[in-house]
Amino acid sequence: MPPSFQSFPAIGPRIAALLGTLLALVVLWAVIPVGPALAITAPELRAQRSFQDLEPDLRGRNLQQQEFLKAAMEGFDLRDADLRGAVFNSTNLRQADLRGADLEDVVAFATRFDGADLRGAQFRNAMLMQSRFRDAQIEGADFSDAVLDLPEQKALCARATGRHPVTGVATSESLGCR
Repeated sequence: MPPSFQSFPAIGPRIAALLGTLLALVVLWAVIPVGPALAITAPELRAQRSFQDLEPDLRGRNLQQQEFLKAAMEGFDLRDADLRGAVFNSTNLRQADLRGADLEDVVAFATRFDGADLRGAQFRNAMLMQSRFRDAQIEGADFSDAVLDLPEQKALCARATGRHPVTGVATSESLGCR
């Protein structure tokens, strides 16, 4: 004859409580609507939606709010390009020509601008954390309200000259140089 709950008085109430909890969860699952699962897209997958038409001559192109993830753009011609709101994440822009480019509100994280020609470029309100500008030409560039790492800002201040041709702001003033 199988044992009853009375045969095991200590186990009976625990099993009853467990079954009651399980039943309550099943009822709630049936009653409460469940929406779709939400997920964050990994940066590697987001790049599939990024700008794909990478060619060395992008001069004067409208590239607003495009995303460049680990893009190899060394030596690219981006003169007078409209890059407002673009995102550069670990992108190589070494030796790129960005003269007169509008990079307002750009986010450039860990991007290399080494040796780039940034004369007359506008970086107003840009986020430039962990980006590097070694040997970049910055005469007349406007960095007003841009966020830079302090060592990089100091290095740029050491060679800041000229005024932006459109905004009229001195490069040294836009960098907050003393």
